[in-house]
Amino acid sequence: MSRKVSKVFKQSGVIPYRLKNGRIEILLITTRNYQHWVIPKGDIPVGMSPPDSAAKEAWEEAGVIGQVDTNELGMYKYRKRGKIYQVKMYLLPVEMVSEDYPEANQRKRQWLDVTKAIRRLKFRSLKRILKGFFQSKSIFVHLDAEQMNFPIDVYTQFCTKSEETSSR
Repeated sequence: MSRKVSKVFKQSGVIPYRLKNGRIEILLITTRNYQHWVIPKGDIPVGMSPPDSAAKEAWEEAGVIGQVDTNELGMYKYRKRGKIYQVKMYLLPVEMVSEDYPEANQRKRQWLDVTKAIRRLKFRSLKRILKGFFQSKSIFVHLDAEQMNFPIDVYTQFCTKSEETSSR
């Protein structure tokens, strides 16, 4: 029995974050119908790199600008209307937030600490990517665990797992 192979549509997205009062906050946005909280993502235009496309989506969907970290944070797949999408995710340290952006009238946005952002996301695949945010040591260089606004055991657990994985 043969199995139908579906085309996988490539997308990229970002986890927009900032430091506010010494704490990390993640910017979540709603889907256009306001049903779910997500992170900015979208199709990768021909001739555009995934990080550049992710930066474009961050501007269009969330009104934020920054320099995308070109190191891929993670990848996940999802199905929508019978199609399979594969999304490459990147970190975006936010440098500017605008009130006037292309999809401002189509979405809500909210800054949340990392723990609340994970709880707010409906889809497990996005929760997994956001948890991977903890493993990105580059953003923790100037912070100590007490400033990160999540329990020290959570931070330690993720850093330990990251170190174990990288030493294999």
